[in-house]
Amino acid sequence: MRVLVAGGGSVGTAIATDLISRNHDVVMMEHVWAVAERLKVMLPGATVINADACEYTSLVAADVRTIDVVIAATGDDEDNLVVSWLCKQEFAVPRVIARINNSRNEWLFNERWGVDVAVSTPALITSLVDEAVEVGSMINLMDLSQGRMHLCEVTLASNSPAVAYGKTLDDLRLPDSVRVVTVLRSDQPLVPSGSMTFMAHDHVIMIIRGDGSDACNRAFIG
Repeated sequence: MRVLVAGGGSVGTAIATDLISRNHDVVMMEHVWAVAERLKVMLPGATVINADACEYTSLVAADVRTIDVVIAATGDDEDNLVVSWLCKQEFAVPRVIARINNSRNEWLFNERWGVDVAVSTPALITSLVDEAVEVGSMINLMDLSQGRMHLCEVTLASNSPAVAYGKTLDDLRLPDSVRVVTVLRSDQPLVPSGSMTFMAHDHVIMIIRGDGSDACNRAFIG
């Protein structure tokens, strides 16, 4: 897969390094000349271009129309939005992933700005903190499909309906808008099945469409 990473900071470099190790064709764009020169040495498996990914002419020169995935990974939210919008609207890149640096800007990172997947490091860290202290609460880990679906987790309390009444996954009768992805029990991932029963302190991870939240709350929180 051909991937463009915009931004040669620590985050962009780490992403590019990982993608190269997975045999992807990586193009890195970095506007600071000294940083780009250093990246050419650090990332021999990537094509490093000294150019501003926020400029249309730079994207043309990088042949972005041949790119499968763009990752806007700069440390500036405004730049990431501009890169996302240009790549989606002007070059029809199939998938655009954007980094959110300031959680207050999260509402901007949607399909109007060309963002298919927004990754908010501050929000993810907050979610992990919530996960560590909140039992019996639904935690939103990540928004998917421009916010229409959510990857969520709930740590089951002993009085959760799923636990207290010994209900199987089939017994819970969750709607089609909810899919249990996995259950973590004592740090072991379990593949969900209709006959699965639940225990206190199980971490239930699921994908939820907007209208499925109430059903999840009734089944797992009460």
